This record gives sequence, structure tokens and C-alpha cells, in this order.
Amino acid sequence: MELLLGQVFNGFSVASLYLLAALGLALSFGLMRVINMAHGEMLMIGGYLAYLTLQVVPGPWRLVAALPVAFVGAALFGALIHVVLIRRLSARPLDTLLATWGLSLILQQGARSLFGAIGVEVTAPAWLDGGISVLGIELPAVRLFIIGVAIAVLAGLALLLSRTRIGLLVRAVNQDRMMAAATGIDAGRVDLVVFALGTGIAGLAGVMLALLGPVTPTVGQSYIVPAFLVVVMGGLGSIRGTVAAAVILGLVGSLAQISVDASVAQVLMLVFVILFIQIRPEGVVANKSRALDV
Repeated sequence: MELLLGQVFNGFSVASLYLLAALGLALSFGLMRVINMAHGEMLMIGGYLAYLTLQVVPGPWRLVAALPVAFVGAALFGALIHVVLIRRLSARPLDTLLATWGLSLILQQGARSLFGAIGVEVTAPAWLDGGISVLGIELPAVRLFIIGVAIAVLAGLALLLSRTRIGLLVRAVNQDRMMAAATGIDAGRVDLVVFALGTGIAGLAGVMLALLGPVTPTVGQSYIVPAFLVVVMGGLGSIRGTVAAAVILGLVGSLAQISVDASVAQVLMLVFVILFIQIRPEGVVANKSRALDV
């Protein structure tokens, strides 16, 4: 029972990472139908920005300072990608996919040149040492922090989309892009804001990954495939579906590791998604937006 409860907790912590990695993909695809193959490198950029911040900022709360730095840095980089690349190729999905894949290779090689291929360590502050004992199970403070950040990001995103003017514009463009443009909404600017927001959230995911292991040029690649699976299973463009799919896949992967190793658990997770899509092709939550009409 302790092993089972421990794996359930690990499943929720992994689901938090999947959610942070997948939210940006869900936002960009739901609004623009763009697949960003360089999304994993936004996680990498967030991890390296956290490492650089910890080298400059003193004190025990420097990790807190690293969070906005990683978010803003990744968001600005995402905005640059959108202006230079995505906006020019958005009408050609295959070209966009190939261009962003090439960009991911360039960013990985650039990271190797700047930081080396081995990777850099981001040391968790002392206040994240230890954990909390619940029902005889030790819950690591780092994992609890990751879950807390994921919940805070999700709550902030929900408030942004439901309570602000930019959220109103995003929902208008998502529901009917042509009608929104006809009413005077600058859909291109909305796309830019959403894409930058998504890459900024990915930067935060990079900081969370840096707390669990070294930041390497390929650190984002290990999470980009599960992130795509979360988006597909959740229902393309659905935030609620993305949350539900992240939790389901996190639990499936963690519970599978009770009987098999991590690599086999990944295969089982992929098989689970394939079977789920066969039964429910629209995903966990079907998106009724006209933006996804073919």
C-alpha cells in the first residue's frame, strides 16, 4: 500500500511536469493549429536561465527569482520565433513543422557550444530539502513545490483567459478567427501573445526539470513526446482536456513502473494513448471551436 500511494504521488508530480510542458502546445495548436517542434528547447532555455540566475542572485530565495527570469526569457524568445518564423509560415503547416524542427537542432547545438554537452546542475535551495510525512510516506518537498507551481500556473492561466481583455480576445479568435478579424481584433497580435505565453510556461517547466536533474542540451526532448501525447489525448486545443490527460498519463506511467522499468512504462503509456484515441477520437474533452473545423 505504501508503494502504491508513493507511486500515485509520483504520478501527480510527473503529471505536473507534463502539464507545464503541454500547456504551451495546447494553446498554440488550439489557436493557430501550429505544431512547434522546438517547444522542448523552450524547456531547455528555461533550465539554463535558472542556472544563470542562481549564479548571479545570492540568498536562499534565488530560485524564486529564477522563475520570472525563465518565464520572461522563454516568452521573449518565443515571441522572436513567432515574428521571424511562425507568422511567415503559419499557412503552411508542413513547412512550419520542418522549420521549427531545424530550429530545435540549432538551439541544441548552440547550447552545447555555450554550456557543454555534459550539462549544468541547478541546486535546490535548503528550504526544499527534506519533505513531509503523510500516512507513513515521505513526500519530497521538491516534488510538492513542482505540484504547487503547476497549480499556480494553471490558476493564473484560467484567470487570464476568463477575467482579462486579452483572454476575451483569445477566446474570440479561438471560436471564430474570421469573425473576430471582421470586428477589428488583430488576430496576429493575439497569436503572438498566446505563443509567447506558451513558451514562457515551457520555460517554467524547464526550471522544474532543473530541480530534478542536470540541464543538458537535450533535456527538453525527454518530455516533448509525452507533452504531444497529452495534447492529443486531451483534445486538440482544450485546456481542460490537457489537464485531465496530463493527470491520467502521469498516473499510468507511474503505476506501470511498479511492475516494469521506466522505458517499458513509456511504451505502455503510448499504447494506452493509442487505444484511448481509438475509442474516443475527439480526446478527453471535445473542443467545439470553429478554429478546429476542417
